[in-house]
Amino acid sequence: MTIEFAPFFSWPILAALGALALVLAVTALLRGVRGATLRTLALAALLMALANPTLNQEDREQLSTIVPIVVDRSQSQETAGREQQTDQALAELRDRFSRYPRIETRIVEAGDDVDSDTPSTKLFTALRSAMSDVPPARVGGAVFLTDGQIHDLPGINQDLGFNAPVHGLITGQPNEFDRRIEVLRAPRFGIVGEEQELTLRVFDDGRQGGGPAEVIVRMNGQQIATLQATPGVTTPFSFNVQRGGNNVMEFSVAELPGEVTTANNRAVHVIDGIRQNLRVLLVSGEPHAGERAWRNLLKSDASVDLVHFTILRPPEKQDGTPINELSLIAFPTRELFVEKIKDFDLIIFDRYKHRGVLPILYYDYISQYVQNGGALLIAAGPEHAGEDSIAATPLEQVLPAAPTGEVHNAGFFPHLSEVGTKHPVTRGLEGSNQTPPAWGRWFRTIDVDPPQGQTVMEGDGDRPLLVLNRQGEGRVAMLLSDQGWLWARGFEGGGPHVALYRRIAHWLMKEPELEEEALTARSVGRTLAATRQTIGDDPGPATIRYPSGRTETVQMTPAGPGEYRYESRMDETGLFEVRNGDFQTLVHVGAVDSPEFKAMISTEATLRPYADKTRGLVTRVASGDGITIPDILPVRGEVRVSDPNRVVIRMTDETVLRGINTLPLFAGFAGLSVLLFAMAAMWWREGR
Repeated sequence: MTIEFAPFFSWPILAALGALALVLAVTALLRGVRGATLRTLALAALLMALANPTLNQEDREQLSTIVPIVVDRSQSQETAGREQQTDQALAELRDRFSRYPRIETRIVEAGDDVDSDTPSTKLFTALRSAMSDVPPARVGGAVFLTDGQIHDLPGINQDLGFNAPVHGLITGQPNEFDRRIEVLRAPRFGIVGEEQELTLRVFDDGRQGGGPAEVIVRMNGQQIATLQATPGVTTPFSFNVQRGGNNVMEFSVAELPGEVTTANNRAVHVIDGIRQNLRVLLVSGEPHAGERAWRNLLKSDASVDLVHFTILRPPEKQDGTPINELSLIAFPTRELFVEKIKDFDLIIFDRYKHRGVLPILYYDYISQYVQNGGALLIAAGPEHAGEDSIAATPLEQVLPAAPTGEVHNAGFFPHLSEVGTKHPVTRGLEGSNQTPPAWGRWFRTIDVDPPQGQTVMEGDGDRPLLVLNRQGEGRVAMLLSDQGWLWARGFEGGGPHVALYRRIAHWLMKEPELEEEALTARSVGRTLAATRQTIGDDPGPATIRYPSGRTETVQMTPAGPGEYRYESRMDETGLFEVRNGDFQTLVHVGAVDSPEFKAMISTEATLRPYADKTRGLVTRVASGDGITIPDILPVRGEVRVSDPNRVVIRMTDETVLRGINTLPLFAGFAGLSVLLFAMAAMWWREGR
């Protein structure tokens, strides 16, 4: 309650009138004028009325105390029954705080950032964002309902933005244990066939005594090693990159009894294999128009080291030219096909026939080369149907088709077979999506018996034109015509000879993207995209195993001939497993080093320093099969002592002004009565 003045005249005028009244009053008192005291009181009352004093009384309402309850909804809370504990504890907290009308709770749900590729638990960030519109004086405390795995902890001496206790209610069970594995250092790229090295470590979080860990290492789904690792100790591992393109390495440790989760028992690392100059041996049986097409294609690729020989002078050619006058380079058959045959990634026989240049035994070496993982391409011409055909040598054991001895000469449009429309070697070739294809004609094919493997291109009358087949660990392709050079020359518009030849070569050298039966998965941000390639029928649904352990069956939709896809944005991040039939693949959604998938055990240690500094409480909510929530203790003023059993809330003294009631002291009848009383008293005194 306060008194304010609203004078009818300015203060200088009132001061002058007051001075005059003072002079008159003093003069009257000194001279002993009758009624001087009453005159003085009357003048004072008149001056007070002119000053217009007003009595003000504020109407204020007590504000509520704000208590934020930050609820951890990160992925680590989805393990070991913590989600159920969180829901029960939150319901109990709502009920407890509802008994205090002057306490207003604000529930802050803090989950994974859906736009972030690196999931982490950011509770303090969520708290600051939710309380940005609340004055610090109104905050009575902050309650964190979490497993303790928080990744945005401020500095212990950093201002939290309010002066009130910080409390932590921890989900999970005491003495939890978890074993996890991490790849600490590994190369992103590696040359195919060369040794690479990475380091990994197995961690035992919580109680110790898990013992040595057996780590199973898989590359591209195949087990390549088993390691013995000591928890907490860095373990090196050396390996060879198996193929070009993506190589998915998986490291897994067995589940131990009592583990919190198995989501972090596997780690994945993707290394891109780079071929260090593919070595290709091209042997042309004789000069012909199509020879340059093969040579130009292979020479135009900077990653290919080409060794090319053309048989210009077969052994039966005897024209009397002295040996010392011959300028031809001798064909180093033993060096190429015995000593260094394993160094080649691909061998191409272009219109080659058996003329005694290669000893018959060498064809058997080539067959073994294929069986052991090598690649062979036969570009056949009329000689393949003759008596000197290489199909009549030990090479026949790896060839997918045997010639009938007939050569078909007629113009035709090469076209894709039913399998060829699905096979990645020929699928989607430019111009193949119409009948006849938008390609130039060829005029010759070599007739063969029904071939093994897949016939992906056909010629006149559905004759096999391009046959692909696997033999042992290697691969063989047969192009049953020598007319591909017509496309290279642009005859009748030409055709996709570069794309076709390159795909054949890459399929032979086992490039992953050209596998006819394959399941691949990749991630872009938090979107998982799985692709199933097949030359068969619909492969059916796929099963996705999430990092949390739950599984989901999804339908893969056709994306084109021989290709089925599934794509969706994931609500979890981490290592996903995709299965379809006998195929499986792994993909990591989000950043590989996300904090959310490292330590997973619940802990009181992270919030303890903040609770001790602000005189708060950190306790676990788990109690047997249920939960226990501590009592709430509202206090006034600054919290000076922590309570080990209760959640202390500092009640705010903040109020809001609803209005002001004013009462003029000399206005209306009250002021008039005072003036009349003073005048009457003065008249009465002078009348005596």
